[in-house]
This record gives sequence, C-alpha cells and structure tokens, in this order.
Amino acid sequence: MEQARPKMEETRQECETRSKEGFPEAEATLPKHIGSRLNIPALDNVSSLLGSRNPLAQAVDPAKECVWLLDNTAYRPVHIYHHTPQPFQAEFIAAYFVHNSGKDVSKWVGEIADKLGLRGDAQQGKASNAAAEQTIAKRLQPFVDTIQPARWVDIKFPNGDIQRLGPGGKDAISHQVLSTQLTHRDSESLSIDTVPPGLSIPGPMLTHFAEPEGWMVISDIDDSIKITMTPSPVGILQTTFVDNPTPIAGMPALYSTINTTLSPVWFYLSASPYNLYTFLRPFLHANYPPGTIVLRDASWMDLSGFLASLTQGTEAYKSERMERFHRWLPRRKVLCVGDSTQSDPEAYGDVYRLWPGWVRKVFIRKVTDVSEMKGTDKNDDSRFEKAFRDVPRDVWQTFEDPKELYQAVEALRGT
Repeated sequence: MEQARPKMEETRQECETRSKEGFPEAEATLPKHIGSRLNIPALDNVSSLLGSRNPLAQAVDPAKECVWLLDNTAYRPVHIYHHTPQPFQAEFIAAYFVHNSGKDVSKWVGEIADKLGLRGDAQQGKASNAAAEQTIAKRLQPFVDTIQPARWVDIKFPNGDIQRLGPGGKDAISHQVLSTQLTHRDSESLSIDTVPPGLSIPGPMLTHFAEPEGWMVISDIDDSIKITMTPSPVGILQTTFVDNPTPIAGMPALYSTINTTLSPVWFYLSASPYNLYTFLRPFLHANYPPGTIVLRDASWMDLSGFLASLTQGTEAYKSERMERFHRWLPRRKVLCVGDSTQSDPEAYGDVYRLWPGWVRKVFIRKVTDVSEMKGTDKNDDSRFEKAFRDVPRDVWQTFEDPKELYQAVEALRGT
C-alpha cells in the first residue's frame, strides 16, 4: 500500500513532468527486489506480525546486526486549557538491519553506472570510473542490506536512564513515543546512544528540544538547499549515487543568519526515501543548523520506487507531515523554505489555508539552473499565485539568489 500511495496522490503537474522527462521509462529499468525477505529467519518474519507485543523478539546482535537511530524533536504537549508545562515527549524511530548483508552489489552498481554513461566514457578514465563505482556501491548499500524484524535495542540518556526501543515490526522499524523529565532549553540538542554504544550506524541520535512557543523552520532539501536536479531522472541518479553532495550557493550563509536572528527549531522535510538518511545526515550537519530530518517511508531492499518517491505525490506527503508538526507545535511561528521543482508552493499554500497564522513566511527558490525546467510553467507567476491563493502576498516570496532574502529575514525579528 505504501508503494502505491505516490501514484494515487500524484498531481497533474507531477504527471506531466514525469511523462515529459521519461521518469516511468527510467523507473522500469531500475533494479527491483534487490534484497530478499527469504534471507530473514522464518521465526522473525512470522513473529514480527505481532509488532511491539512480540514475545519472541530478541536484542540486536552486535556481531552481525545494526540499527539506525533517527534524530527527533522533543516537544511539550499543548492543551486548550491552562496547565503547568508538561514533560517533553518525542517519537523515537529505529530501523534494524543485518550488517553489510547485501554484499554482492556489483550487478546493481553496473546497471546504475551504465545509465549514467560511466562505463562508456573513455575520457573520464578507468581510475575515475572505478572511484565512481565505489561511491555507487557505498550509497547503494542501504537499499540492499537485509532488514531484520523482531529486534529491539536499549538506549541510554545522559542522566543514566535506559529505555527500550522496539521490537520492530514486519518492516523492521519501531516507533515509540517516550516522555522524559529532563529539562532542556529551547533549541538545545541531546545526544543519545545505544546500549552497548556504537550499534547505530549513523552514530548517536540527536534529540532537539522545542518549547511550545518561538520560531520553527520547515525546509525542503532537494534543490532548495542541496543540488539534486529533481526534474531529471539521470540528474537525480548522478547527484545521489556519484557526486559529492553540494549545497545551493548562498543557502548555508542564509540559514546561519536565520538561525542567529530567529533561534528556531529546524525540520528538514524531504520526499527523499529514508534509505538516503545516512547520505543526507552528514551533509546537513556539515552545512546547515542542526535539526530533525523527515524523509519518506521507503521499501527497504527495493530501488524501483526511488525516483517515484521524489517526484510523485509530494504535495500530499508534505502536507500530511506538516499536519503532524502542527499537532506537536501549534503555537510556534513557522518559516517555510522550498523550491519550484516539486510541489512545495502548493503544499505550503495548503498548510497556510488550513491553519491561518501558523505559517508566517514562505520562501520559494525559483530553480533556473536545471535545463529540464525550461519550457515549463513551474517558475511562472501564475503558478505561484494559484498555489498561494488566499495567502496574503506579503507572506510568500520567490527568489533566485539567497541574498534577496536577508531583509525579509531581518523583518521577522521580534514579530
């Protein structure tokens, strides 16, 4: 069902773009079922159907298994009546794998390399091609590692408290809402590791604390703050599996100014699949303020839906995730940042109309440096006016150069 949702929620604009740029044809040639559930022990497969109540679940085995602890945001529940501040709570998400179990990726590496023309490019040189294929293999690993259902892991808070996450269900992912009596300042971050330490491949998770009031930023990633070339299937494959991740020029400096001016909590909301978490997290940590990364549910051990995840049903997906942010932090003032390649204007317009006054400002980057954007209406004023119907004109602003936004950011100070 999760794989079918992008197609069911696809907009007319997405359908036209995908058809024009050959996305369905590219997806049809990508590897499918590059991992197998047959590698999962039968008892774990069956017992995982019991979910968090599974009595047969086991602890992660450090000798052969690993876990991804995903960063999160802790918030205080808000009630309609006056009350004393509630304890912080947060959703803790963990994904469980058999470590380096997808060992033979050469076939899939070759297929991606062929699509990008690496093996037929004599001018690039054998050494350069070999290095590119090593990069592809490394970034492909999260798509081929065998998931491990029916596992749990303990985590340790800095005050010594130990909490158990899991067990994971059939998809080998566990979700739990935990409360903590710890006191932390707004926008402060807390590092939490596994017991024993070092089981989490991305490293210790970070919990970011958000009080009920203040500013928050909801930022897209692809082509908003990182070069991805979303309108092109070849461009997505190239920037995801070969190129070093590169920030959009001027955006790190702008985000640093926003962080200093507004002291917000940060959410990085992208339609990229969660398989790319270990690829995107170091990039964001190196270039942008710390925050929670929210990616799209993906089918582990399957590459066929990768391009669709980024280009189908993104408006509905982002609107749904922002509704969750609103439930957590309905009193925060929100600054949204996105771009014109996908459905960011439409999603941000939807959310503004749903909760007028929650979203205070929207910045949309007009992407003009991707050839596939030429000849489309994605940067037309009429597109933005339709997306932001009933949204005051002073709330939303398009830009090409981040330098255009500094005055607008300063104007938000103290509001």
